[in-house]
Amino acid sequence: MTQTIALVDDDRNILTSVSIALQAEGFGTRVYTDGAAALRAFADNPPDLGVFDIKMPQMDGLELLGHVRDMDPPVGTMPVIFLTSKDDELDEAEGLSAGADDYITKPFSQRLLIARIKAILRRQELERSNGDNGGGEEEGKLVTRGRLEMDPARHKVAWDGKPVTLTVTEFLILDSLAQRPGVVKSRNQLLDAAYHDDVFVDDRTIDSHIKRIRRKFRAVADDFDAIETLYGVGYRFGEE
Repeated sequence: MTQTIALVDDDRNILTSVSIALQAEGFGTRVYTDGAAALRAFADNPPDLGVFDIKMPQMDGLELLGHVRDMDPPVGTMPVIFLTSKDDELDEAEGLSAGADDYITKPFSQRLLIARIKAILRRQELERSNGDNGGGEEEGKLVTRGRLEMDPARHKVAWDGKPVTLTVTEFLILDSLAQRPGVVKSRNQLLDAAYHDDVFVDDRTIDSHIKRIRRKFRAVADDFDAIETLYGVGYRFGEE
């Protein structure tokens, strides 16, 4: 069945170009130029994933996401990516804490956006399949590394039992590191783990993701130092 992506942005050029790119990948699309119109449509015809701009008239993306998360499933649980010209860390933190699954700033690569959409939908499908089969598959097993707990099937992370909210990309990077504590992973290896479908991004993008991951963990434990940097080599998850 064709998966449908809702695009909510007041820039009609972005709506048109992204919609064409997604349709070329086999997705169905619905486009809205403001949050209020999108919200009314979601109630009657829920999409599989939403891509929201933050700065919009009538109802901005943050307010729209808040209303979406207050709705019953499937609308209330649909994945959301923020696509916005705002790049301030406070905006990102606010968006993710409000329940966004990922955050991409303009100008952006359509190839990257499509890869993020596919990754999130794959993760969602994995969660559903593990729920159907009781979580018995390998992908559904918990990962415990000292004070870290990861539940891939539910996309949940905790440190000392305290939840840490990660985007799909951050989750995949941390999972790659935590699977083999003490083993150094290069930036390219982490890119391979986090980005699929031959997405081409600068390997220094990993540095930005690692920085955000550390910041999120230190928000719940200021002594967090499990991710080690080996300058000129890469990163590793510290051995217990």
